[in-house]
Amino acid sequence: MLLEFIAIIAAGFGLAGIALTLNIALRRRLPPWIVPAAAGAGMLLMAIWLEYSWFERTASTFPDGVEIASTHQARSWYRPWTYVVPLTNRLIAVDRRFDRRHAHAPGQVLTRVLLAGRWEPTRQFGVVYDCNAHRRADLLDGVEFAADGTLPNARWIQLEADDRVLRTACAR
Repeated sequence: MLLEFIAIIAAGFGLAGIALTLNIALRRRLPPWIVPAAAGAGMLLMAIWLEYSWFERTASTFPDGVEIASTHQARSWYRPWTYVVPLTNRLIAVDRRFDRRHAHAPGQVLTRVLLAGRWEPTRQFGVVYDCNAHRRADLLDGVEFAADGTLPNARWIQLEADDRVLRTACAR
């Protein structure tokens, strides 16, 4: 967040410097408000670019085997440009590198889920998806595996059959 703040300030100074240089080159023929307006425009444009590029910058840091299953797009009144192009500010990804299946429970897959959001730390946790029954169990404290691959003390959450994260986890 600090680096983005510094980038926004630098963009303001940069565009103000260009406007000032242009004004000097034109022998001060531009209106006096052009330099502060350029600074504000540079800061605003940099902030917008940083917000819209967050998803691509975050997704590009994921290693091979991590698939983005779902994104959340937001619109807000204090960002009127988001009504034209919605802003992606959260994502759910499935880390396929950690997929495990048990021979006695072929319809279930153990995987890792990543939650990332703008201005939030990335969280990850283990999940067992039951692909046949369309449900999931988060691997939190106290959840144990039985010898036959079942989760006797898990809290199962029923999902829709077309849930995007479920479909991504069960794709193989």
